[in-house]
Amino acid sequence: MNVNFNNRDPVYLQIVRYFKEKIAIGELEPGQEIPSRRELANKLKVNPNTAQRAYKEMEEHGLIYTEKNYPSKITTDQKILGKVRDELLIEAVDLFVTSVRSINAPIEELLDLVREKYMAVDDKEA
Repeated sequence: MNVNFNNRDPVYLQIVRYFKEKIAIGELEPGQEIPSRRELANKLKVNPNTAQRAYKEMEEHGLIYTEKNYPSKITTDQKILGKVRDELLIEAVDLFVTSVRSINAPIEELLDLVREKYMAVDDKEA
């Protein structure tokens, strides 16, 4: 478990994002147990209260659930799981659009460049 924390966003939100990314790519599967709050805090070298806040946030959004004294698990709700990937994509596109809007580049030029860069990454991974 490796999270590269930045100084801009609250640490607990960065932990939530890490879990969302792992869910979106299938590394965390529906119903899979996740580390306890204390284990997570130790692994990430963060305050246990920070881990608790991240888990609370994920529970409020339905990403994880905890039954009595059992370990927390990733939700099995397919509707919520589907929204995770969509949310991450929309967030990335919004950030991209905001950053290139001031350049006034034609949309076709942007789409071509995005396609080219996206395919170049696939070629490097192959």
